[in-house]
Amino acid sequence: MKKISIGSWAYAIGPYADNPVAWEDVIEKLSDLGFDGVELGGFPPHPNPDDLATKEQRQACKQQLASKGLGFSGLAANLWSQHLIDTADSAPYIDEFRKNLQFCQDMDIPAIRVDTVQPPTIFDKIDPETARKRVVDTWKICADEAADAGVRLTWEFEPGFAFNKPSDIFRILDEVNHDNFGVMFDACHGYMVAVEGARQPGKKETLPGGVLELARKLRGKINHIHVIDSDGTLHDDETSTHAPFGEGKVDFDELIPELNRNDMGHNWWTIDLCFWPDAWPVTAKCKQAVDELNKKYG
Repeated sequence: MKKISIGSWAYAIGPYADNPVAWEDVIEKLSDLGFDGVELGGFPPHPNPDDLATKEQRQACKQQLASKGLGFSGLAANLWSQHLIDTADSAPYIDEFRKNLQFCQDMDIPAIRVDTVQPPTIFDKIDPETARKRVVDTWKICADEAADAGVRLTWEFEPGFAFNKPSDIFRILDEVNHDNFGVMFDACHGYMVAVEGARQPGKKETLPGGVLELARKLRGKINHIHVIDSDGTLHDDETSTHAPFGEGKVDFDELIPELNRNDMGHNWWTIDLCFWPDAWPVTAKCKQAVDELNKKYG
């Protein structure tokens, strides 16, 4: 059976930005609902490298989580203030990455998530070849250092960030070419990339077999999984709508067996309710839906 976590950011940003759910309440509810862990959004008000600056604070947070019977499945590193594509100097990004990587080590967090930071409109200013080289060269360094730290590096592609076409994803994976680097396959992002071609600059690039074909083409390169539905729309015309199970178009009975063909080196599935307006009350419903998938395919 898979271990099930959920992203804490769903209760801290977007509709919850002005009234976030306290960390203590998050982990209490997840424990009560039978979750195995939490995927940490590493920014306030939840635990993060800046607010938990000492090893003693980090140890206390780990113990608090363990007391609820929970573990960490990964860290969504707060790198969004950095510049990855629109600068030739990657040093500030790498320094911030290292800070988050140390946080992962101290907190026993096994994976760190990255994205390309800038939106797809960045190509109005930077040519794609230059942009891709900057991303690849930087992530090679990050993958090396994460490997040395025993932390898995996973790239979450999505409509809201540059390089959101299937061919972009394949090429960056090939060019980084590191055993410790792979993609996070988020089902709703996979749908929006492969079926809708959402926010793709220039000519849209979709796949005849949709999200399933994308998963097949990425087989062996997927090292983290987010399970959530897609209704084929964007949230605020920026990123994929993370629709609760049963409110979208993803055929999980078709997709999950394919995703299970990846040897990811771990056993986590993570629910992602990012920007969903009722994330807190629908958490239980989503856990029940994933439990059913787990019974069939876990």
